[in-house]
Amino acid sequence: MKLGVFTVLFGEKSFEEMLDYVKAAGLDAVEIGTGAYPGNSHCDIDSLLKDEGKRNEYLKKVEDRGLSISAFSCHGNPLTPDDKFREESDVALRKTIELAGLMKVPVVNCFSGTPGDQEGAKYPNWPVAPWPTDFSDLLEWQWENKLIPYWKEIGALAEKNDVKIGIELHAGFLVHTPHTMLKLRERTSKAIGANLDPSHLWWQGIDPVAAIKILAKEDAIYHFHAKDTYIDQDNVNMYGLTDMQPYGNIQTRAWNFRSVGCGHSMQDWSNMMSALRTFGYDYVVSIEHEDPIMSIEEGFNRAVTNLQTVLITEQPADMWWA
Repeated sequence: MKLGVFTVLFGEKSFEEMLDYVKAAGLDAVEIGTGAYPGNSHCDIDSLLKDEGKRNEYLKKVEDRGLSISAFSCHGNPLTPDDKFREESDVALRKTIELAGLMKVPVVNCFSGTPGDQEGAKYPNWPVAPWPTDFSDLLEWQWENKLIPYWKEIGALAEKNDVKIGIELHAGFLVHTPHTMLKLRERTSKAIGANLDPSHLWWQGIDPVAAIKILAKEDAIYHFHAKDTYIDQDNVNMYGLTDMQPYGNIQTRAWNFRSVGCGHSMQDWSNMMSALRTFGYDYVVSIEHEDPIMSIEEGFNRAVTNLQTVLITEQPADMWWA
């Protein structure tokens, strides 16, 4: 496995400065935002799509530093009733898939999206309770009329461009659990898999090691985000795990994102790395920094230091003892 970083946290640096910083930190790969929520501070997608020379120059800057691009990422909501952001998200995703194919970047990361509750709705609607049965009926309508048709089309586009789609299992979107991930994959395309981020699993009560086993047995993990979550049980008792307080309310929130090792033990992280290797994932572990009480530099460096102690970087030897 290799260690990388989602470079959106270094958006204030130029492309070259960011690459130098990442290389100096001892990393192997970069995950680069191309639009929607992550922005595109390190990737002028339209310029790169138009000009092969610029694509080659871009890749050379990465490869000359001994780095690779693990994924392009354009997390948005291509199903939202908001016409403007739906189009922005959809266009960014389609362009990113095309660019990834041209540049031989194997994975495009994104969200599944969440539609409204009917045609002409104003806001997305994320049903998470089976009763009253209105919610179950709504969920079925969303899957059959919005989610599956859209991802069948995107899956075919990904196959055409020889690209894999890493959907991040994230709250607020229809695909947020191993079950919903595999359900969508089964109904659409094997080009669609997971960008697995344990920080979004812990607070749902999902064991990331178990999720790795479930998804990896189906060859459905295409990328991995390294971000931790601290769960404050006292605050859970007050607000529950579906806490709607803003992320800035760190003292009272039920859970907060943390740098690797600051929410769960390094034994937990070692178990995840072992599960990834055991069940066939031998690609990039990409650091994502969203720690509200650490600076970018401190949170990033803490994650690098901690992950370097548990990452499995070499191939196993023959079992000389067996």
